[in-house]
Amino acid sequence: MNAPQLMPNQVARPVPAELLSQLRAHFGERCSTALAVREQHGRDESPFDVLPPEAVLFCESTSDVALAVRLAAAHRVPVIAYGAGSSLEGHLLAVQGGISLDLSRMNQVLRVHAEDLTATVQPGVLRSQLNHEIKDQGLFFPIDPGADASIGGMSATRASGTNAVRYGTMRENVLALEVVTASGEVIRTGTRARKSSAGYDLTRLMVGSEGTLGIITEVTLKLHPLPECVAAAICFFEDVGAAVNTTIQLIQLGVPIARCELLDTHAVRAVNHNDHLGLKEAPMLLMEFHGSDASVKEQAATVQELARDWGGQDFQWATTPEERTRLWTARHHAYLSALQMKPGCRAVTTDTCVPISRLAEMVTSALAEAEAAGLPHFVVGHVGDGNFHIAYLIDPALPAERELAEDLNRRVVERAIAAQGTCTGEHGIGLHKQGFLIDETGEGAVAMMRAVKQALDPHNILNPGKIFQM
Repeated sequence: MNAPQLMPNQVARPVPAELLSQLRAHFGERCSTALAVREQHGRDESPFDVLPPEAVLFCESTSDVALAVRLAAAHRVPVIAYGAGSSLEGHLLAVQGGISLDLSRMNQVLRVHAEDLTATVQPGVLRSQLNHEIKDQGLFFPIDPGADASIGGMSATRASGTNAVRYGTMRENVLALEVVTASGEVIRTGTRARKSSAGYDLTRLMVGSEGTLGIITEVTLKLHPLPECVAAAICFFEDVGAAVNTTIQLIQLGVPIARCELLDTHAVRAVNHNDHLGLKEAPMLLMEFHGSDASVKEQAATVQELARDWGGQDFQWATTPEERTRLWTARHHAYLSALQMKPGCRAVTTDTCVPISRLAEMVTSALAEAEAAGLPHFVVGHVGDGNFHIAYLIDPALPAERELAEDLNRRVVERAIAAQGTCTGEHGIGLHKQGFLIDETGEGAVAMMRAVKQALDPHNILNPGKIFQM
């Protein structure tokens, strides 16, 4: 098992003064070399601290992106796409220097075809913004990674989140893309049709490529009708194993649950402290059901019966939008709430996903090891599709804590891969998991990925140093 990367290799490729002059001529004040701006674009939610990019460009159109990439390519300078800055694996860090392309101003919902259940958006559109703009048409976009991420970033990392158990991930919900290539050419992949057999599936190649093969400038998405009835429920258990076993049986029985989230005692305690919820501090499942009024009631009855068989207690319902929002806001805040329980800490977060039948043993083993190590931690998980996160809270000034957390992380990943699971269910590889990618896929598969990268980006200017080393 390869060790996770503790510190990225930084081999900066300087930005020539001539290139900066060319960029300033076109972008004017939208080209910034101010230290504060650069530092903002040189940090994400990962535990890495690296030097910031040398310049930040605020792009407002596809032509802006294409011009920036063409100019950078001529000087062989790296370019890194920046969305909302919420990634966890160092995706947007300028480990080889270069220029950060901030796409947050490309934030228009361009077209909504309600009759076809599709929408085309710019990459800087936030998930919440899209849903706000389409709700009056009785539609919603279901992918919910927790953070209010940008659609471009979600596409680049193949995000999923709380609704994936029913609606799938970004891979299933992106129909077409507009992409700027490493040479600055603008290409389109896919169509608004629900399926196609036309050549290589370039859309799926780009979704999840983490900005290493092209920069996404438009995304065409599948939309879904707002369900007639939505109900949320919480249920508490004596231990995490019982909560996960309840989930496993729900999935095996084919109950069409829309969301099924796990919070362990530490996570519940953190959201209680931050959001003043007054929840029982015990392992908790937070579930949501979508459908007709009759089908939701049927699903709820099945879940209650199964939960009772595993010792589930204090089943509570939230049927009004306000009650549901309160619960899901707390779940979305779990990560940041937990960080506040150890001021000044950073989190080393696992992201494994395993076949559903192996989930209980994976979660309980990870918790047992963390408890034995004495390192502060918490567990949350999209357990309905076998994906869970254990986050270890470390003092960044104590290298021994980082090393301990990484060792615990390695053991979790080792078990997941042995169970025919994956080292990352939704966060991506980035900097942190490059060794694990080799363990999971093998050297031959990574060599094929490198060949694709070399063919599409021969000078390695698109987000270099991510996924694998060239």
